[in-house]
Amino acid sequence: MTLSTSQSTNVVIVSNSSDNPFAIDIAYAMGQFDDIADLISMKQFMNSEFCPRFISDEQDFQNIGQKLNGKSVVIVSTGSHIKSRQELAMANMIIARAAKENGAERVILVEPDLFYSAQDRGPSKGLGETSFERDIQDIKKFDGQPFTAKLYAQLLKLSGVDTVMTIHNHSDSVQKIFNEVFAGDFHNLIPYEIYAHYLLNSDILHYGKDGEGLVLCAPDKGARDFVKEMFNRLGLSKAKFIMLDKERTAERKVEITLHKESEHTFDGLDGASIILFDDMVRTGSTVVKSCQFLQQINPQRMVFAVSHFYASDEGRERMAHPALGEILTLNTLPTILNRDEQGRLRKKMVVLKVEKWLAQELCNILGLPDHQEANPYKIDMSSKNPRFKRKIWFSEELQELQAKAK
Repeated sequence: MTLSTSQSTNVVIVSNSSDNPFAIDIAYAMGQFDDIADLISMKQFMNSEFCPRFISDEQDFQNIGQKLNGKSVVIVSTGSHIKSRQELAMANMIIARAAKENGAERVILVEPDLFYSAQDRGPSKGLGETSFERDIQDIKKFDGQPFTAKLYAQLLKLSGVDTVMTIHNHSDSVQKIFNEVFAGDFHNLIPYEIYAHYLLNSDILHYGKDGEGLVLCAPDKGARDFVKEMFNRLGLSKAKFIMLDKERTAERKVEITLHKESEHTFDGLDGASIILFDDMVRTGSTVVKSCQFLQQINPQRMVFAVSHFYASDEGRERMAHPALGEILTLNTLPTILNRDEQGRLRKKMVVLKVEKWLAQELCNILGLPDHQEANPYKIDMSSKNPRFKRKIWFSEELQELQAKAK
């Protein structure tokens, strides 16, 4: 296995699927050019039980069980249309155990969209920690269900995982659980710099030199800290910050209002460019409701930025609504790069690819020398998007395009 210049060769990057393009790109960014399929065999017995094998020299009888001595094994895990999350989660644990039982010193799980995070509390006040006081209605929602987020953390630790890395997990409860179980070796990466660079260097939003005519919007109080930090990172002194409030009146029905603690009201915002931030979207109902509510400002541009995008049929249908102008997302669910997966939303979607960013963060965690790039992401946009001028892949090409436009 070859790593980039001056990097340690004591790192092995694998996945719970040998042909996971997300994992392959992280490995390549870290200088591992061997195919994952040449490092680990995803063997399965006739009875369907999974039994991975880290590939070793068949003629070597002196180092049995020592193939990974002193090495760090990185398991990259993303969602898939081929296998369920249950299958992938179990594969993570079995691969981690195989690594440890064959000498690995450290096992790191990189799971950009952390599995089982939705089930972040249980049917009593002591099961899960929230930023709000849990009332009887909240506790009742989990009646009869397991506290799966805690179970997953404990099982990963038991299987041999030492470190967990994820992206933009919004749950206070999940963060507390994983920090406790992994003794602080839990890394919840927030893509502030990536969003800020794209927003400042592309034409996705229209605003003045100091942010005149730009509004950053938090969909609820839970997203306030994230959006406020985004506001600070952009450094646009004349931009505005508003916060919405949502009241769920039924399983899939919400009422949207301007939050009483919002820093600004709608006064003077007519014709502004608005960007609404959130950590994830599934059905899109709340997003569209929020965008419809914000139409009273008569925005020039309405952009939705989200870290984890579940492109369900229902979500695609809802978010095709004209109230939502453009969608900016990450490829934490790599299937979103598929144009068929995007469907009609390809006309309003931009995907920021974060494999190189994760590779750099892994190098930091592992203490490996690495050539740090200021803006380590790539850009994927369909030619059907009205903003499409030419194919842009690398973040530094944005400034080049911007300069030519002036």
